[in-house]
Amino acid sequence: SADLRAVMAAYGQTQYSPALQSAGPYTPYTYHTQGYSMPSYNIKTEDGLSHSPGQNSLLSYSNFSSTPPSQGLYSYSTPSHYSQSQYSPYYNTHYNSPYLASSNISPSAITTPIPYQHPEHPAVVPNHSPESHPGTDGWPASSLYWRMIYYPLSILFIFLSLRVFVWDLDETIIIFHSLLTGSFSTRFGKDSSKAVSLGLWMEEMIFNLADSRLFFNDLEECDQVHIDDVASDDNGQDLSMYNFGTDGFQSPAGAGTLCLGSGVHGGVDWMRKLAFRYRRVKEIYNTYKNNVGGLVGSPKREEWLQLRREMEVLTDLWLTQAVKALALINSRPNCVNVLVTTTQLIPALSKVLLYGLGSAFPIENIYSATKTGKESCFERVAQRFGRRAVYVVIGDGVEEESVAKKKNMPFWRVSCRPDLEALSHALELDYL
Repeated sequence: SADLRAVMAAYGQTQYSPALQSAGPYTPYTYHTQGYSMPSYNIKTEDGLSHSPGQNSLLSYSNFSSTPPSQGLYSYSTPSHYSQSQYSPYYNTHYNSPYLASSNISPSAITTPIPYQHPEHPAVVPNHSPESHPGTDGWPASSLYWRMIYYPLSILFIFLSLRVFVWDLDETIIIFHSLLTGSFSTRFGKDSSKAVSLGLWMEEMIFNLADSRLFFNDLEECDQVHIDDVASDDNGQDLSMYNFGTDGFQSPAGAGTLCLGSGVHGGVDWMRKLAFRYRRVKEIYNTYKNNVGGLVGSPKREEWLQLRREMEVLTDLWLTQAVKALALINSRPNCVNVLVTTTQLIPALSKVLLYGLGSAFPIENIYSATKTGKESCFERVAQRFGRRAVYVVIGDGVEEESVAKKKNMPFWRVSCRPDLEALSHALELDYL
């Protein structure tokens, strides 16, 4: 779509350019087997390879003619006569053909057909010319043989490789902060008082949930980047009968003095109690991520549902469109959604739950950049999923865009709802 090309072109990605053209017809041949052709690959990805947006399977091409039953994969009948000029597009001057002795090759084309004799054990002479691909034992990278072998295997690798979609939260997936500031209503011509009212209502619910169920009063000054960052201090004690209110976690001086930085900790006993709280938060998230109504309780459930409905009307189904893209990514076996937000971890988890995003983001895939910044979080994500994975950054801010550019990751900007629609369309067509 035009939106997709415009957004990705801003990152320097050429969209949908064909990476491989079909070879020209072999007019000098008088005898040949069934014809075959290579499809054009119309998807430009980060690794420079292209993929067909509508292919039915990883390596099934609709315009491939089937080979005769007696033929194996990539086995083709050899014509009884051929001319050296026929192979000039495929063999450079540095390459010595295994079918002709080098003494028989002259600058001019061979006019007299030479009968081909198949050796019992043909020896392939390694070719060290610059055009040879490493590890191909002398086959030039431009040869038809290399194209027939390399491109299908490359497509298989790309489709089987892990793809990590790194999302921003506020103003990308959800609309929250811009409701409070009035920027959303100003930009999209909405009722300003209504927008602010809904924003304050959602803010109250976010912090009520964080304080009452997710220990935010205890953990506000001890914020972590990831839910498992203090798991090493957890001794695995059973918490079913544990009383968090009377365990003496907060000292009279306040917990803030014990959490001044990532390297400053309290005693072993205090750190264990901190780990207990993060473990319980993880348990609550996993238990109620698909049942937020049960978490907030019956008095608040109807209020929460009403708030969600009114926000969707005000934002023109912004969240619904974002959830559609998230669901498309989660439906793929080799794709994963990761959330990197500047909100503190506990309020971020509260937001994710209240906006109904728990099924899209496992708690292990949520990172808070409040303390370290997004570049550090991106580095942690890359270390976790590996350098071979393909990363796509989706957001609205300058910070994530600059980090994505620095790390050579494609960036999909979301500045309005049509950007999310275009993203869903690109995902449906396997462009991403």
